[in-house]
Amino acid sequence: MSEKPINPLRQRMLEDMSLRGFTPDTQRDYIRAVKKLAAFLDRSPDTATAEDLRAFQLHLTAGGVQPPTINATVTVLRFFFKVTLDRPETTRRLVFVYEPSKLPRVLSPEEVLRLLEAAPSPKHKAALSVAYGAGLRAMEVVALKVCDIDSKRMMLRVEQGKGRKDRFAMLSPQLLELLRDWWRIARPPVWMFPGRDRISPMTTRQLNRVCHMAAELASLPKWVAPHTLRHSFATHLLEQNIDIRVIQVLLEAETYCPPTPDRGADLLSVSSPVRRDRAHYQAICLPWC
Repeated sequence: MSEKPINPLRQRMLEDMSLRGFTPDTQRDYIRAVKKLAAFLDRSPDTATAEDLRAFQLHLTAGGVQPPTINATVTVLRFFFKVTLDRPETTRRLVFVYEPSKLPRVLSPEEVLRLLEAAPSPKHKAALSVAYGAGLRAMEVVALKVCDIDSKRMMLRVEQGKGRKDRFAMLSPQLLELLRDWWRIARPPVWMFPGRDRISPMTTRQLNRVCHMAAELASLPKWVAPHTLRHSFATHLLEQNIDIRVIQVLLEAETYCPPTPDRGADLLSVSSPVRRDRAHYQAICLPWC
């Protein structure tokens, strides 16, 4: 049975994205946004005019689409018309929407304990504990391999995390023991948290579902998600008076605090055996450890 041929316009856009090193997930998101434009127009998206794009953005706004999604769609359409179609002037009426700055919602240490204890299985408890104990994103938790656990240096190797960057995350003795307990039960060969087929890793959707289930069992709010544990990780470290630059390095992000100059390990409140990362992971103790 022959495969359905790819539309030449779609193929051209896929090639443009591949040339720029877009990840498969990003490419799918871009294609999905262009398909929504085509559905709105009820014709090929390359026939859209500047007024059509303006009407499409008004349609998104009237439909209650949130500013982050609208801004992502504007970015996609600017790429599509500027790069793929070589018609940058078509997007002149598209505008980015102001995104209100909001503080992340976090759990207290006691609530984190309740959430972890309510996890439906040892695997899920270990996965959620990594999200909190190391401050990892959901995509980084599910991509963790057995060989990424460095018990000698007490680190977790995060391979190709957000932005396709490798980094190291902290590994406390208590978290290491929890991971070892899970490994003794299942002895996963490759992925630390395998999926249902035991060949592929658990998906982020499965991790989200498990987190919501544990939150419901622990009588926690519905907004609790794996990323809530990452926010809680950063907040609890800050409450322990850990240097904000150290937290920034551990998270490999600038969303929790503005960029600060690298002042050297001797000026930080946490001494450093890992001079490259300027953070002493062993000296940091989270409330649940």
